[in-house]
Amino acid sequence: MRNLLMPALIAIFAIYTACTPKTGSSTAATPVNPDEPAVWDSMGKPLVGEEEMEEAPDEALEYAITDAADVMPDDEGEGMSDTLPPYNPSHTFEHDLIHTKIEISFDWAQKRANGKATLTLRPWFYATDKVTLDAKNFDIKSVTFEGKSEQLKYDYDNEQLIVHLGKTFTRNDEFKLVISYTAKPDERESFGGSAAITQDKGLYFINAEGADPDKPRQIWTQGETESNSFWFPTVDKPNERCTQEMYITVDDKYKTLSNGVLVSSKKNADGTHTDYWKMDKPHAPYLFMMAIGEYAVVKDKWRGIDVDYYVEPKYEAYARDIYPYTTEMLEFFSQKLGYQYPWSKFSQVVVRDYVSGAMENTTAVIFGEFMQKTKRELLDDHLTNEKVVAHEMFHHWFGDLVTTESWANLTLNEGFANYSEYLWLEHKYGRDEADFHEMQEQQGYIFSAGDGGHPLINFGYAERESMFDAHSYNKGGATLNMLRQQVGDEAFFASLQRYLKKNEFSDVEAHELRLAFEDVTGQDLNWFFNQWFFGAGHPDLDITYDWDEAAHQASVTIEQKQSGKEVAHVFDLPLNVDIYDADGKVRRENIRVTKRKQTFTFDAAAKPALINTDADKALLCEKSDHHTTEEWAFMYRNAPRFRDRYEAMEGLKKDKSELAKQVNIDALQDKFWVMRQKALNRVDPSDPAALAAIAKIAESDPEPSVRATAIEALGETGDKQYIPLITKGLSGEQAYSIVSASLSALTKLDPKAAVDASKGLENDDSDALTGTLSELYAQHPDRANLSFFEKRMGKVDYMAAFSFFDNYQKFLTAIGDPALIDQGVDNLKAISFNLGTSQFRRFAATKAIADIRNYYRENGNDAKVETLQGVLAEIKEKETDSTLKLYYNMFDTP
Repeated sequence: MRNLLMPALIAIFAIYTACTPKTGSSTAATPVNPDEPAVWDSMGKPLVGEEEMEEAPDEALEYAITDAADVMPDDEGEGMSDTLPPYNPSHTFEHDLIHTKIEISFDWAQKRANGKATLTLRPWFYATDKVTLDAKNFDIKSVTFEGKSEQLKYDYDNEQLIVHLGKTFTRNDEFKLVISYTAKPDERESFGGSAAITQDKGLYFINAEGADPDKPRQIWTQGETESNSFWFPTVDKPNERCTQEMYITVDDKYKTLSNGVLVSSKKNADGTHTDYWKMDKPHAPYLFMMAIGEYAVVKDKWRGIDVDYYVEPKYEAYARDIYPYTTEMLEFFSQKLGYQYPWSKFSQVVVRDYVSGAMENTTAVIFGEFMQKTKRELLDDHLTNEKVVAHEMFHHWFGDLVTTESWANLTLNEGFANYSEYLWLEHKYGRDEADFHEMQEQQGYIFSAGDGGHPLINFGYAERESMFDAHSYNKGGATLNMLRQQVGDEAFFASLQRYLKKNEFSDVEAHELRLAFEDVTGQDLNWFFNQWFFGAGHPDLDITYDWDEAAHQASVTIEQKQSGKEVAHVFDLPLNVDIYDADGKVRRENIRVTKRKQTFTFDAAAKPALINTDADKALLCEKSDHHTTEEWAFMYRNAPRFRDRYEAMEGLKKDKSELAKQVNIDALQDKFWVMRQKALNRVDPSDPAALAAIAKIAESDPEPSVRATAIEALGETGDKQYIPLITKGLSGEQAYSIVSASLSALTKLDPKAAVDASKGLENDDSDALTGTLSELYAQHPDRANLSFFEKRMGKVDYMAAFSFFDNYQKFLTAIGDPALIDQGVDNLKAISFNLGTSQFRRFAATKAIADIRNYYRENGNDAKVETLQGVLAEIKEKETDSTLKLYYNMFDTP
């Protein structure tokens, strides 16, 4: 699963409510095919040949004995609790769920599903006369053995269904239960949810009444963490797995998607059809899925399996752009892992009003509508789609094939999926792009771990959804990157192959990953896993340098300054140190930091031009690296990594010297776009040397965002000689960022020309220009442009909603007509009260109302202030989203 919604909301809320986020300390800072098993045993693992079975006893012993971290008692007994800490264990099996068959149809009007589930089970080990199933908020119609009419007795508390079998079954006895039921996902007193997965209905009806002409009618599911039991009875735990059949009956106009392959589609006499989907390899119940809607399906192939792209019909021409490089990724990951993609197909679908970012349902990935863009829109943000496709695809090895046994071990799913993004970027675009991505991921984790955080493997979580955080994702990916650095590339990928082969179609915990790496490398890696997987926090380093002229020795002193309740006082840190002479010749030294403060010395014929600590820039840490201006400049020009150059520019950020200035100008021609963009934000456009480079970038830089930044810089100069260059950015099918920047720059140089140019852009259906156009009209208010706001208001969404509604209220208050403002407030209220519209729109509209209230306050209109204060209170009272309620509190303050 990849969540993009809540991080985006929180970031934007912070900006628009003028909240300053906490910051960390400054930092300068041909594939082997799996054997196809003929049958599956009761635990969902493939039965293997005699040779492998002979090894099983030793393997079981090895995997049963794990090394624990040392526990050091507090000598004084201080801080000790008289009770055990919270512990969330893996699910204890009473039965093995072998197979699930579901027959399902839908009542759109009542938002209900009518189902019949046939479950094949067997006692796990102990004999038993009852079965406990997760079955939430159902009307239970009947419970029988398959082929029998006699009803079985059961107890049901609306959460779990306990079926009394009427006899005792042993682990050698297989039986089938048939449960008929109605699922009622919307008929609950309260709903759960979290920042990562905003609701827990399991089954979702979108625009069920068809009331919104601009939104398709759809049905889709979201199972993670344990929500699929809202639409079928099961053992809803991550360490369960079974094979699956789905019979989905829908109106003829709808297409369906589910796990596995479509075996048949039967047309019924009542205007419906029944699609039969079959998944013949076991996977976890939370990965079961359905998606139903009026889709265009674009078909592809990879190594003989179906690869299908489901999109809304108007996006059919862009399907391969929306799911970019899918077949290339399947090939790349299969090759890299030495394990061919193990499933029968790979399908991807976009749904409306999704409750997260994307979900790795086996063979059928669901994405939120943020993915659905035109080819032109994707010019500005193709990497987001690539990373999300890679993330969910990689889960098909790490998460679907090999699945975390408990939510405490979630990083075995999400850390790997997170790291897949690095691997893809490294393969497709090079090390710089991958390292930039990794830097951002590390920063996201560090921001979230201000209090020291929690262990990556976290058995003490309060709620299972809380595991979907920057630890399980970001830190998990960064830890895998450090592990790769520790053992080397060949060993890293050989270890992953062994891990997958030994644990395929089963559940795992972190020690099984460690043992796979130890089997391959021959190393004892307890120290690494105890520190990074089972320990909390990360090092915070202060790094200083010295030179002893008499002894011809250079030294590096590293002091660890991290703190936190569960954070190690001293981290064990193997590091590479690169020592450069004045000619740029480099030698590498390996050190190991094992003390709170430690100094390392190196012989040198002359004072080094640079000592580059953590030269591979793989360590997850905060650091203060103390270099001189000359050393930072040398690092930028000589050290090989993106993060070397980035840290050098950060080190020179406040440096006003000519050398620092020249480094910034040099960076305008850096090979990597991020550095060019960073330089554009640093250089002085009035400097002739810089201005010539800025103009060149504005005209022809291959990266749209960099070119756009340069165009905006030219607008800030006030020099009209650049108008012809800027107006070139308004022509043709260029990236929207370039068009937007060109219009903004033209506004500064020739406002009338900008307003004239804007009229040719208003009819573009994309939201990409909405912010720029609305800003232009707010700055130059004219009633003739009111129709633009009214036309866009019903559709603008996501990030574009924030600037649009902000500019709308500015437009209204700039004109100053009370009747026009009242009508505007009514328009905004309709959006704020509409819980069926997105959080982005609701928040942005509510903030605009608060800003209009502030306008009246500044103008002394107490009656209007009181009225709008009441409107804001009513909006907050009726809002159901806890995050929005939190931020709405800020609007109470003048």
